[in-house]
Amino acid sequence: MCGVFGIVGVPKAAEITYYALVALQHRGQEAAGIAAADGERIRAHRGLGLVTDVLAKETLQQLAGDLAMGHVRYSTAGSNTVQNAQPIVVGTHRGQVALAHNGNLVNAPRLRIALEKAGSLFQSSSDTEVVLHLLARAGEMPFADAVVQAVRQVRGGFALVLLREDRLVALRDPHGLRPLALGQLGDAWCVASESCAFEAIGARFVRDLAPGELVEITRDGLTSRRWAEPQPRLCVFEHIYFARPDSDIDGWNVHAVRKRMGRLLAKYHPAPGDIVIGVPDSSISAASGYAEQSGIPYEMGLIKNKYIARTFIQPSQEMREAGVRMKLNAVRSVVSGRRVILVDDSIVRGTTIRRIVEMLREAGATEVHVRISSPPYRHPCHYGIDTAEKQLLAAHRSVVQMCTDIGADSLAFLSVAEMMEAFGFDETSAYPFCNACFSGDYPTEVEAFDKFDLERPAREGVTA
Repeated sequence: MCGVFGIVGVPKAAEITYYALVALQHRGQEAAGIAAADGERIRAHRGLGLVTDVLAKETLQQLAGDLAMGHVRYSTAGSNTVQNAQPIVVGTHRGQVALAHNGNLVNAPRLRIALEKAGSLFQSSSDTEVVLHLLARAGEMPFADAVVQAVRQVRGGFALVLLREDRLVALRDPHGLRPLALGQLGDAWCVASESCAFEAIGARFVRDLAPGELVEITRDGLTSRRWAEPQPRLCVFEHIYFARPDSDIDGWNVHAVRKRMGRLLAKYHPAPGDIVIGVPDSSISAASGYAEQSGIPYEMGLIKNKYIARTFIQPSQEMREAGVRMKLNAVRSVVSGRRVILVDDSIVRGTTIRRIVEMLREAGATEVHVRISSPPYRHPCHYGIDTAEKQLLAAHRSVVQMCTDIGADSLAFLSVAEMMEAFGFDETSAYPFCNACFSGDYPTEVEAFDKFDLERPAREGVTA
């Protein structure tokens, strides 16, 4: 999760960045920030909360310059504190540097201990700060070369945006685990986690950065290079849940993919029902596809409070449970006396779906058949989702047990092969996706030590 944005060559770049971050707010709701540069210095502001809460009009006016970058945070490594909010801005012998990061560095704890033993002092518990310390230790070389030297030492999933007083560097990890797109606003170049950010500012989507690609943007234009050999393992969960349906990621439109997943769900896992409803907002596309394929009418059986944050990315279980109660309401006149086919994108912890099934029964549904447009989520993700295995409902339950746990009349999931069919692949294809959360097949080695919390990096018997 997390969302990043950067732009070079427009007046009041911080204000443009503000609107882009609002469009990316679904990717992180715990903290936000913007850094802007005018060719001589970097000014920044960050804080806890939503973009609209953290970045007031008066604050934006103080962030002068025609270069800017921003971040919305969903915490993975490191707790939700102001110190961990981004962009992180530091002063070095090279000048000021601001850094924003989407993803998770699986070897950050090991690197952090080695850096601390070599004299580095850390100001946060975020894995992102490791990159800045590696960058500070790079030799005398052009900035983009120093960035490459630093990131070649890290492993994991990452999309990074770095700002200097006069330039912006953005790059994507060799597997492409975290998305990053390139856009153009007039003569100005910009980068964003999703193409929907370009729509919000009137920019044109140009293309996705390739896995292992780095771009450097100055007022004179853009240059691109391959900093690592591409080994595509794109995150399939971006298409299932993370991304906005109006975004295009790596050549696939998110809405179209989700709709095909819904059609395949109806084809391979039909259910008896009178109406089909989807869980707003990420499951609406799949539910409409299920309804079209099955011939069962789609109805708006659940209403979402638009002013409540996404419950999946709330930082605590208590907040997620409270968020579900406030976020959704069943429409009694729609579901009462009917057999409901409830389509959702995934079951991770089971908090949301359990409450929704209960809500539908309270509203008078005679049966609730749950259909999930992805496979069972059985394995923790180490590349950008902070969910321990013990929290995953499918990790320790069969489908039958899960059905009982959530109180449904029936439950079915897409298989990995069926899910890949939505992208146009068959069982003979080599999938360019990471589906480790379903299969346990990770694109990088993840050592036990790498899973440790950065807030307690020094453990008994563990050395760098």
